[in-house]
Amino acid sequence: MNAHSFTFGEHRLTALPSGALWWGDRQLLCVSDLHLGKSDRIARRSGVMLPPYETQETLAKLSHDIAVTDPKTVLCLGDSFDDLMAADSLSDADDTTLTSLQAGRQWLWLEGNHDPGPLALGGTHLSIHQDGGLTFRHIASDTQLEISGHYHPKYAIPGAGNARSCFLTDAKRLILPAYGAYTGGLRATDPVLTRLFSGSVIAILTGHRAICVPVKPSAHPARPNRLRGSRP
Repeated sequence: MNAHSFTFGEHRLTALPSGALWWGDRQLLCVSDLHLGKSDRIARRSGVMLPPYETQETLAKLSHDIAVTDPKTVLCLGDSFDDLMAADSLSDADDTTLTSLQAGRQWLWLEGNHDPGPLALGGTHLSIHQDGGLTFRHIASDTQLEISGHYHPKYAIPGAGNARSCFLTDAKRLILPAYGAYTGGLRATDPVLTRLFSGSVIAILTGHRAICVPVKPSAHPARPNRLRGSRP
């Protein structure tokens, strides 16, 4: 899988190159910020028409990760939909795909800032999920051993090309990359992210292979980073 395994607390976790997190001992697959229906939401609110394929692309990637890992539980860390109306506007084909992915496994939807209420879909709807001393939520707080999303982190190895979506982690916090196809990102060196971490921070870059590198402070003042078409 070209993945990267690491220890977080007392647990062995694996960052998949797709941006999903695999917890083998729990047979749990965790993804964050799918933002399904983003093109639909942009069209409704601004009239700008984007190719309506991001939901299919994101669900295809999720289907692949589920086929490879065969999880007992899938945990979505919030902002699974770009807004609550997007959850209701899935095509019949996308709805069928999602239903088939849920079949035979536990499916946990955590609320995000884009989808703060219950969804009319199968699964269990929660604000946070706790297991084995780990706390899963959408937006980072001060909790020890916390796994969250929301910020869509990205990082570029200095002198080695463009930024890639990434996991960010230190001894007490893990932030997942955005999993969705139409999602932008926030630089790992942006003060919004650096203030959340203490000590050494590691980025695990997504792509063909998950690559683990230390995050080096930016040599230049951070410029504003705006996610394409949406706030985090």
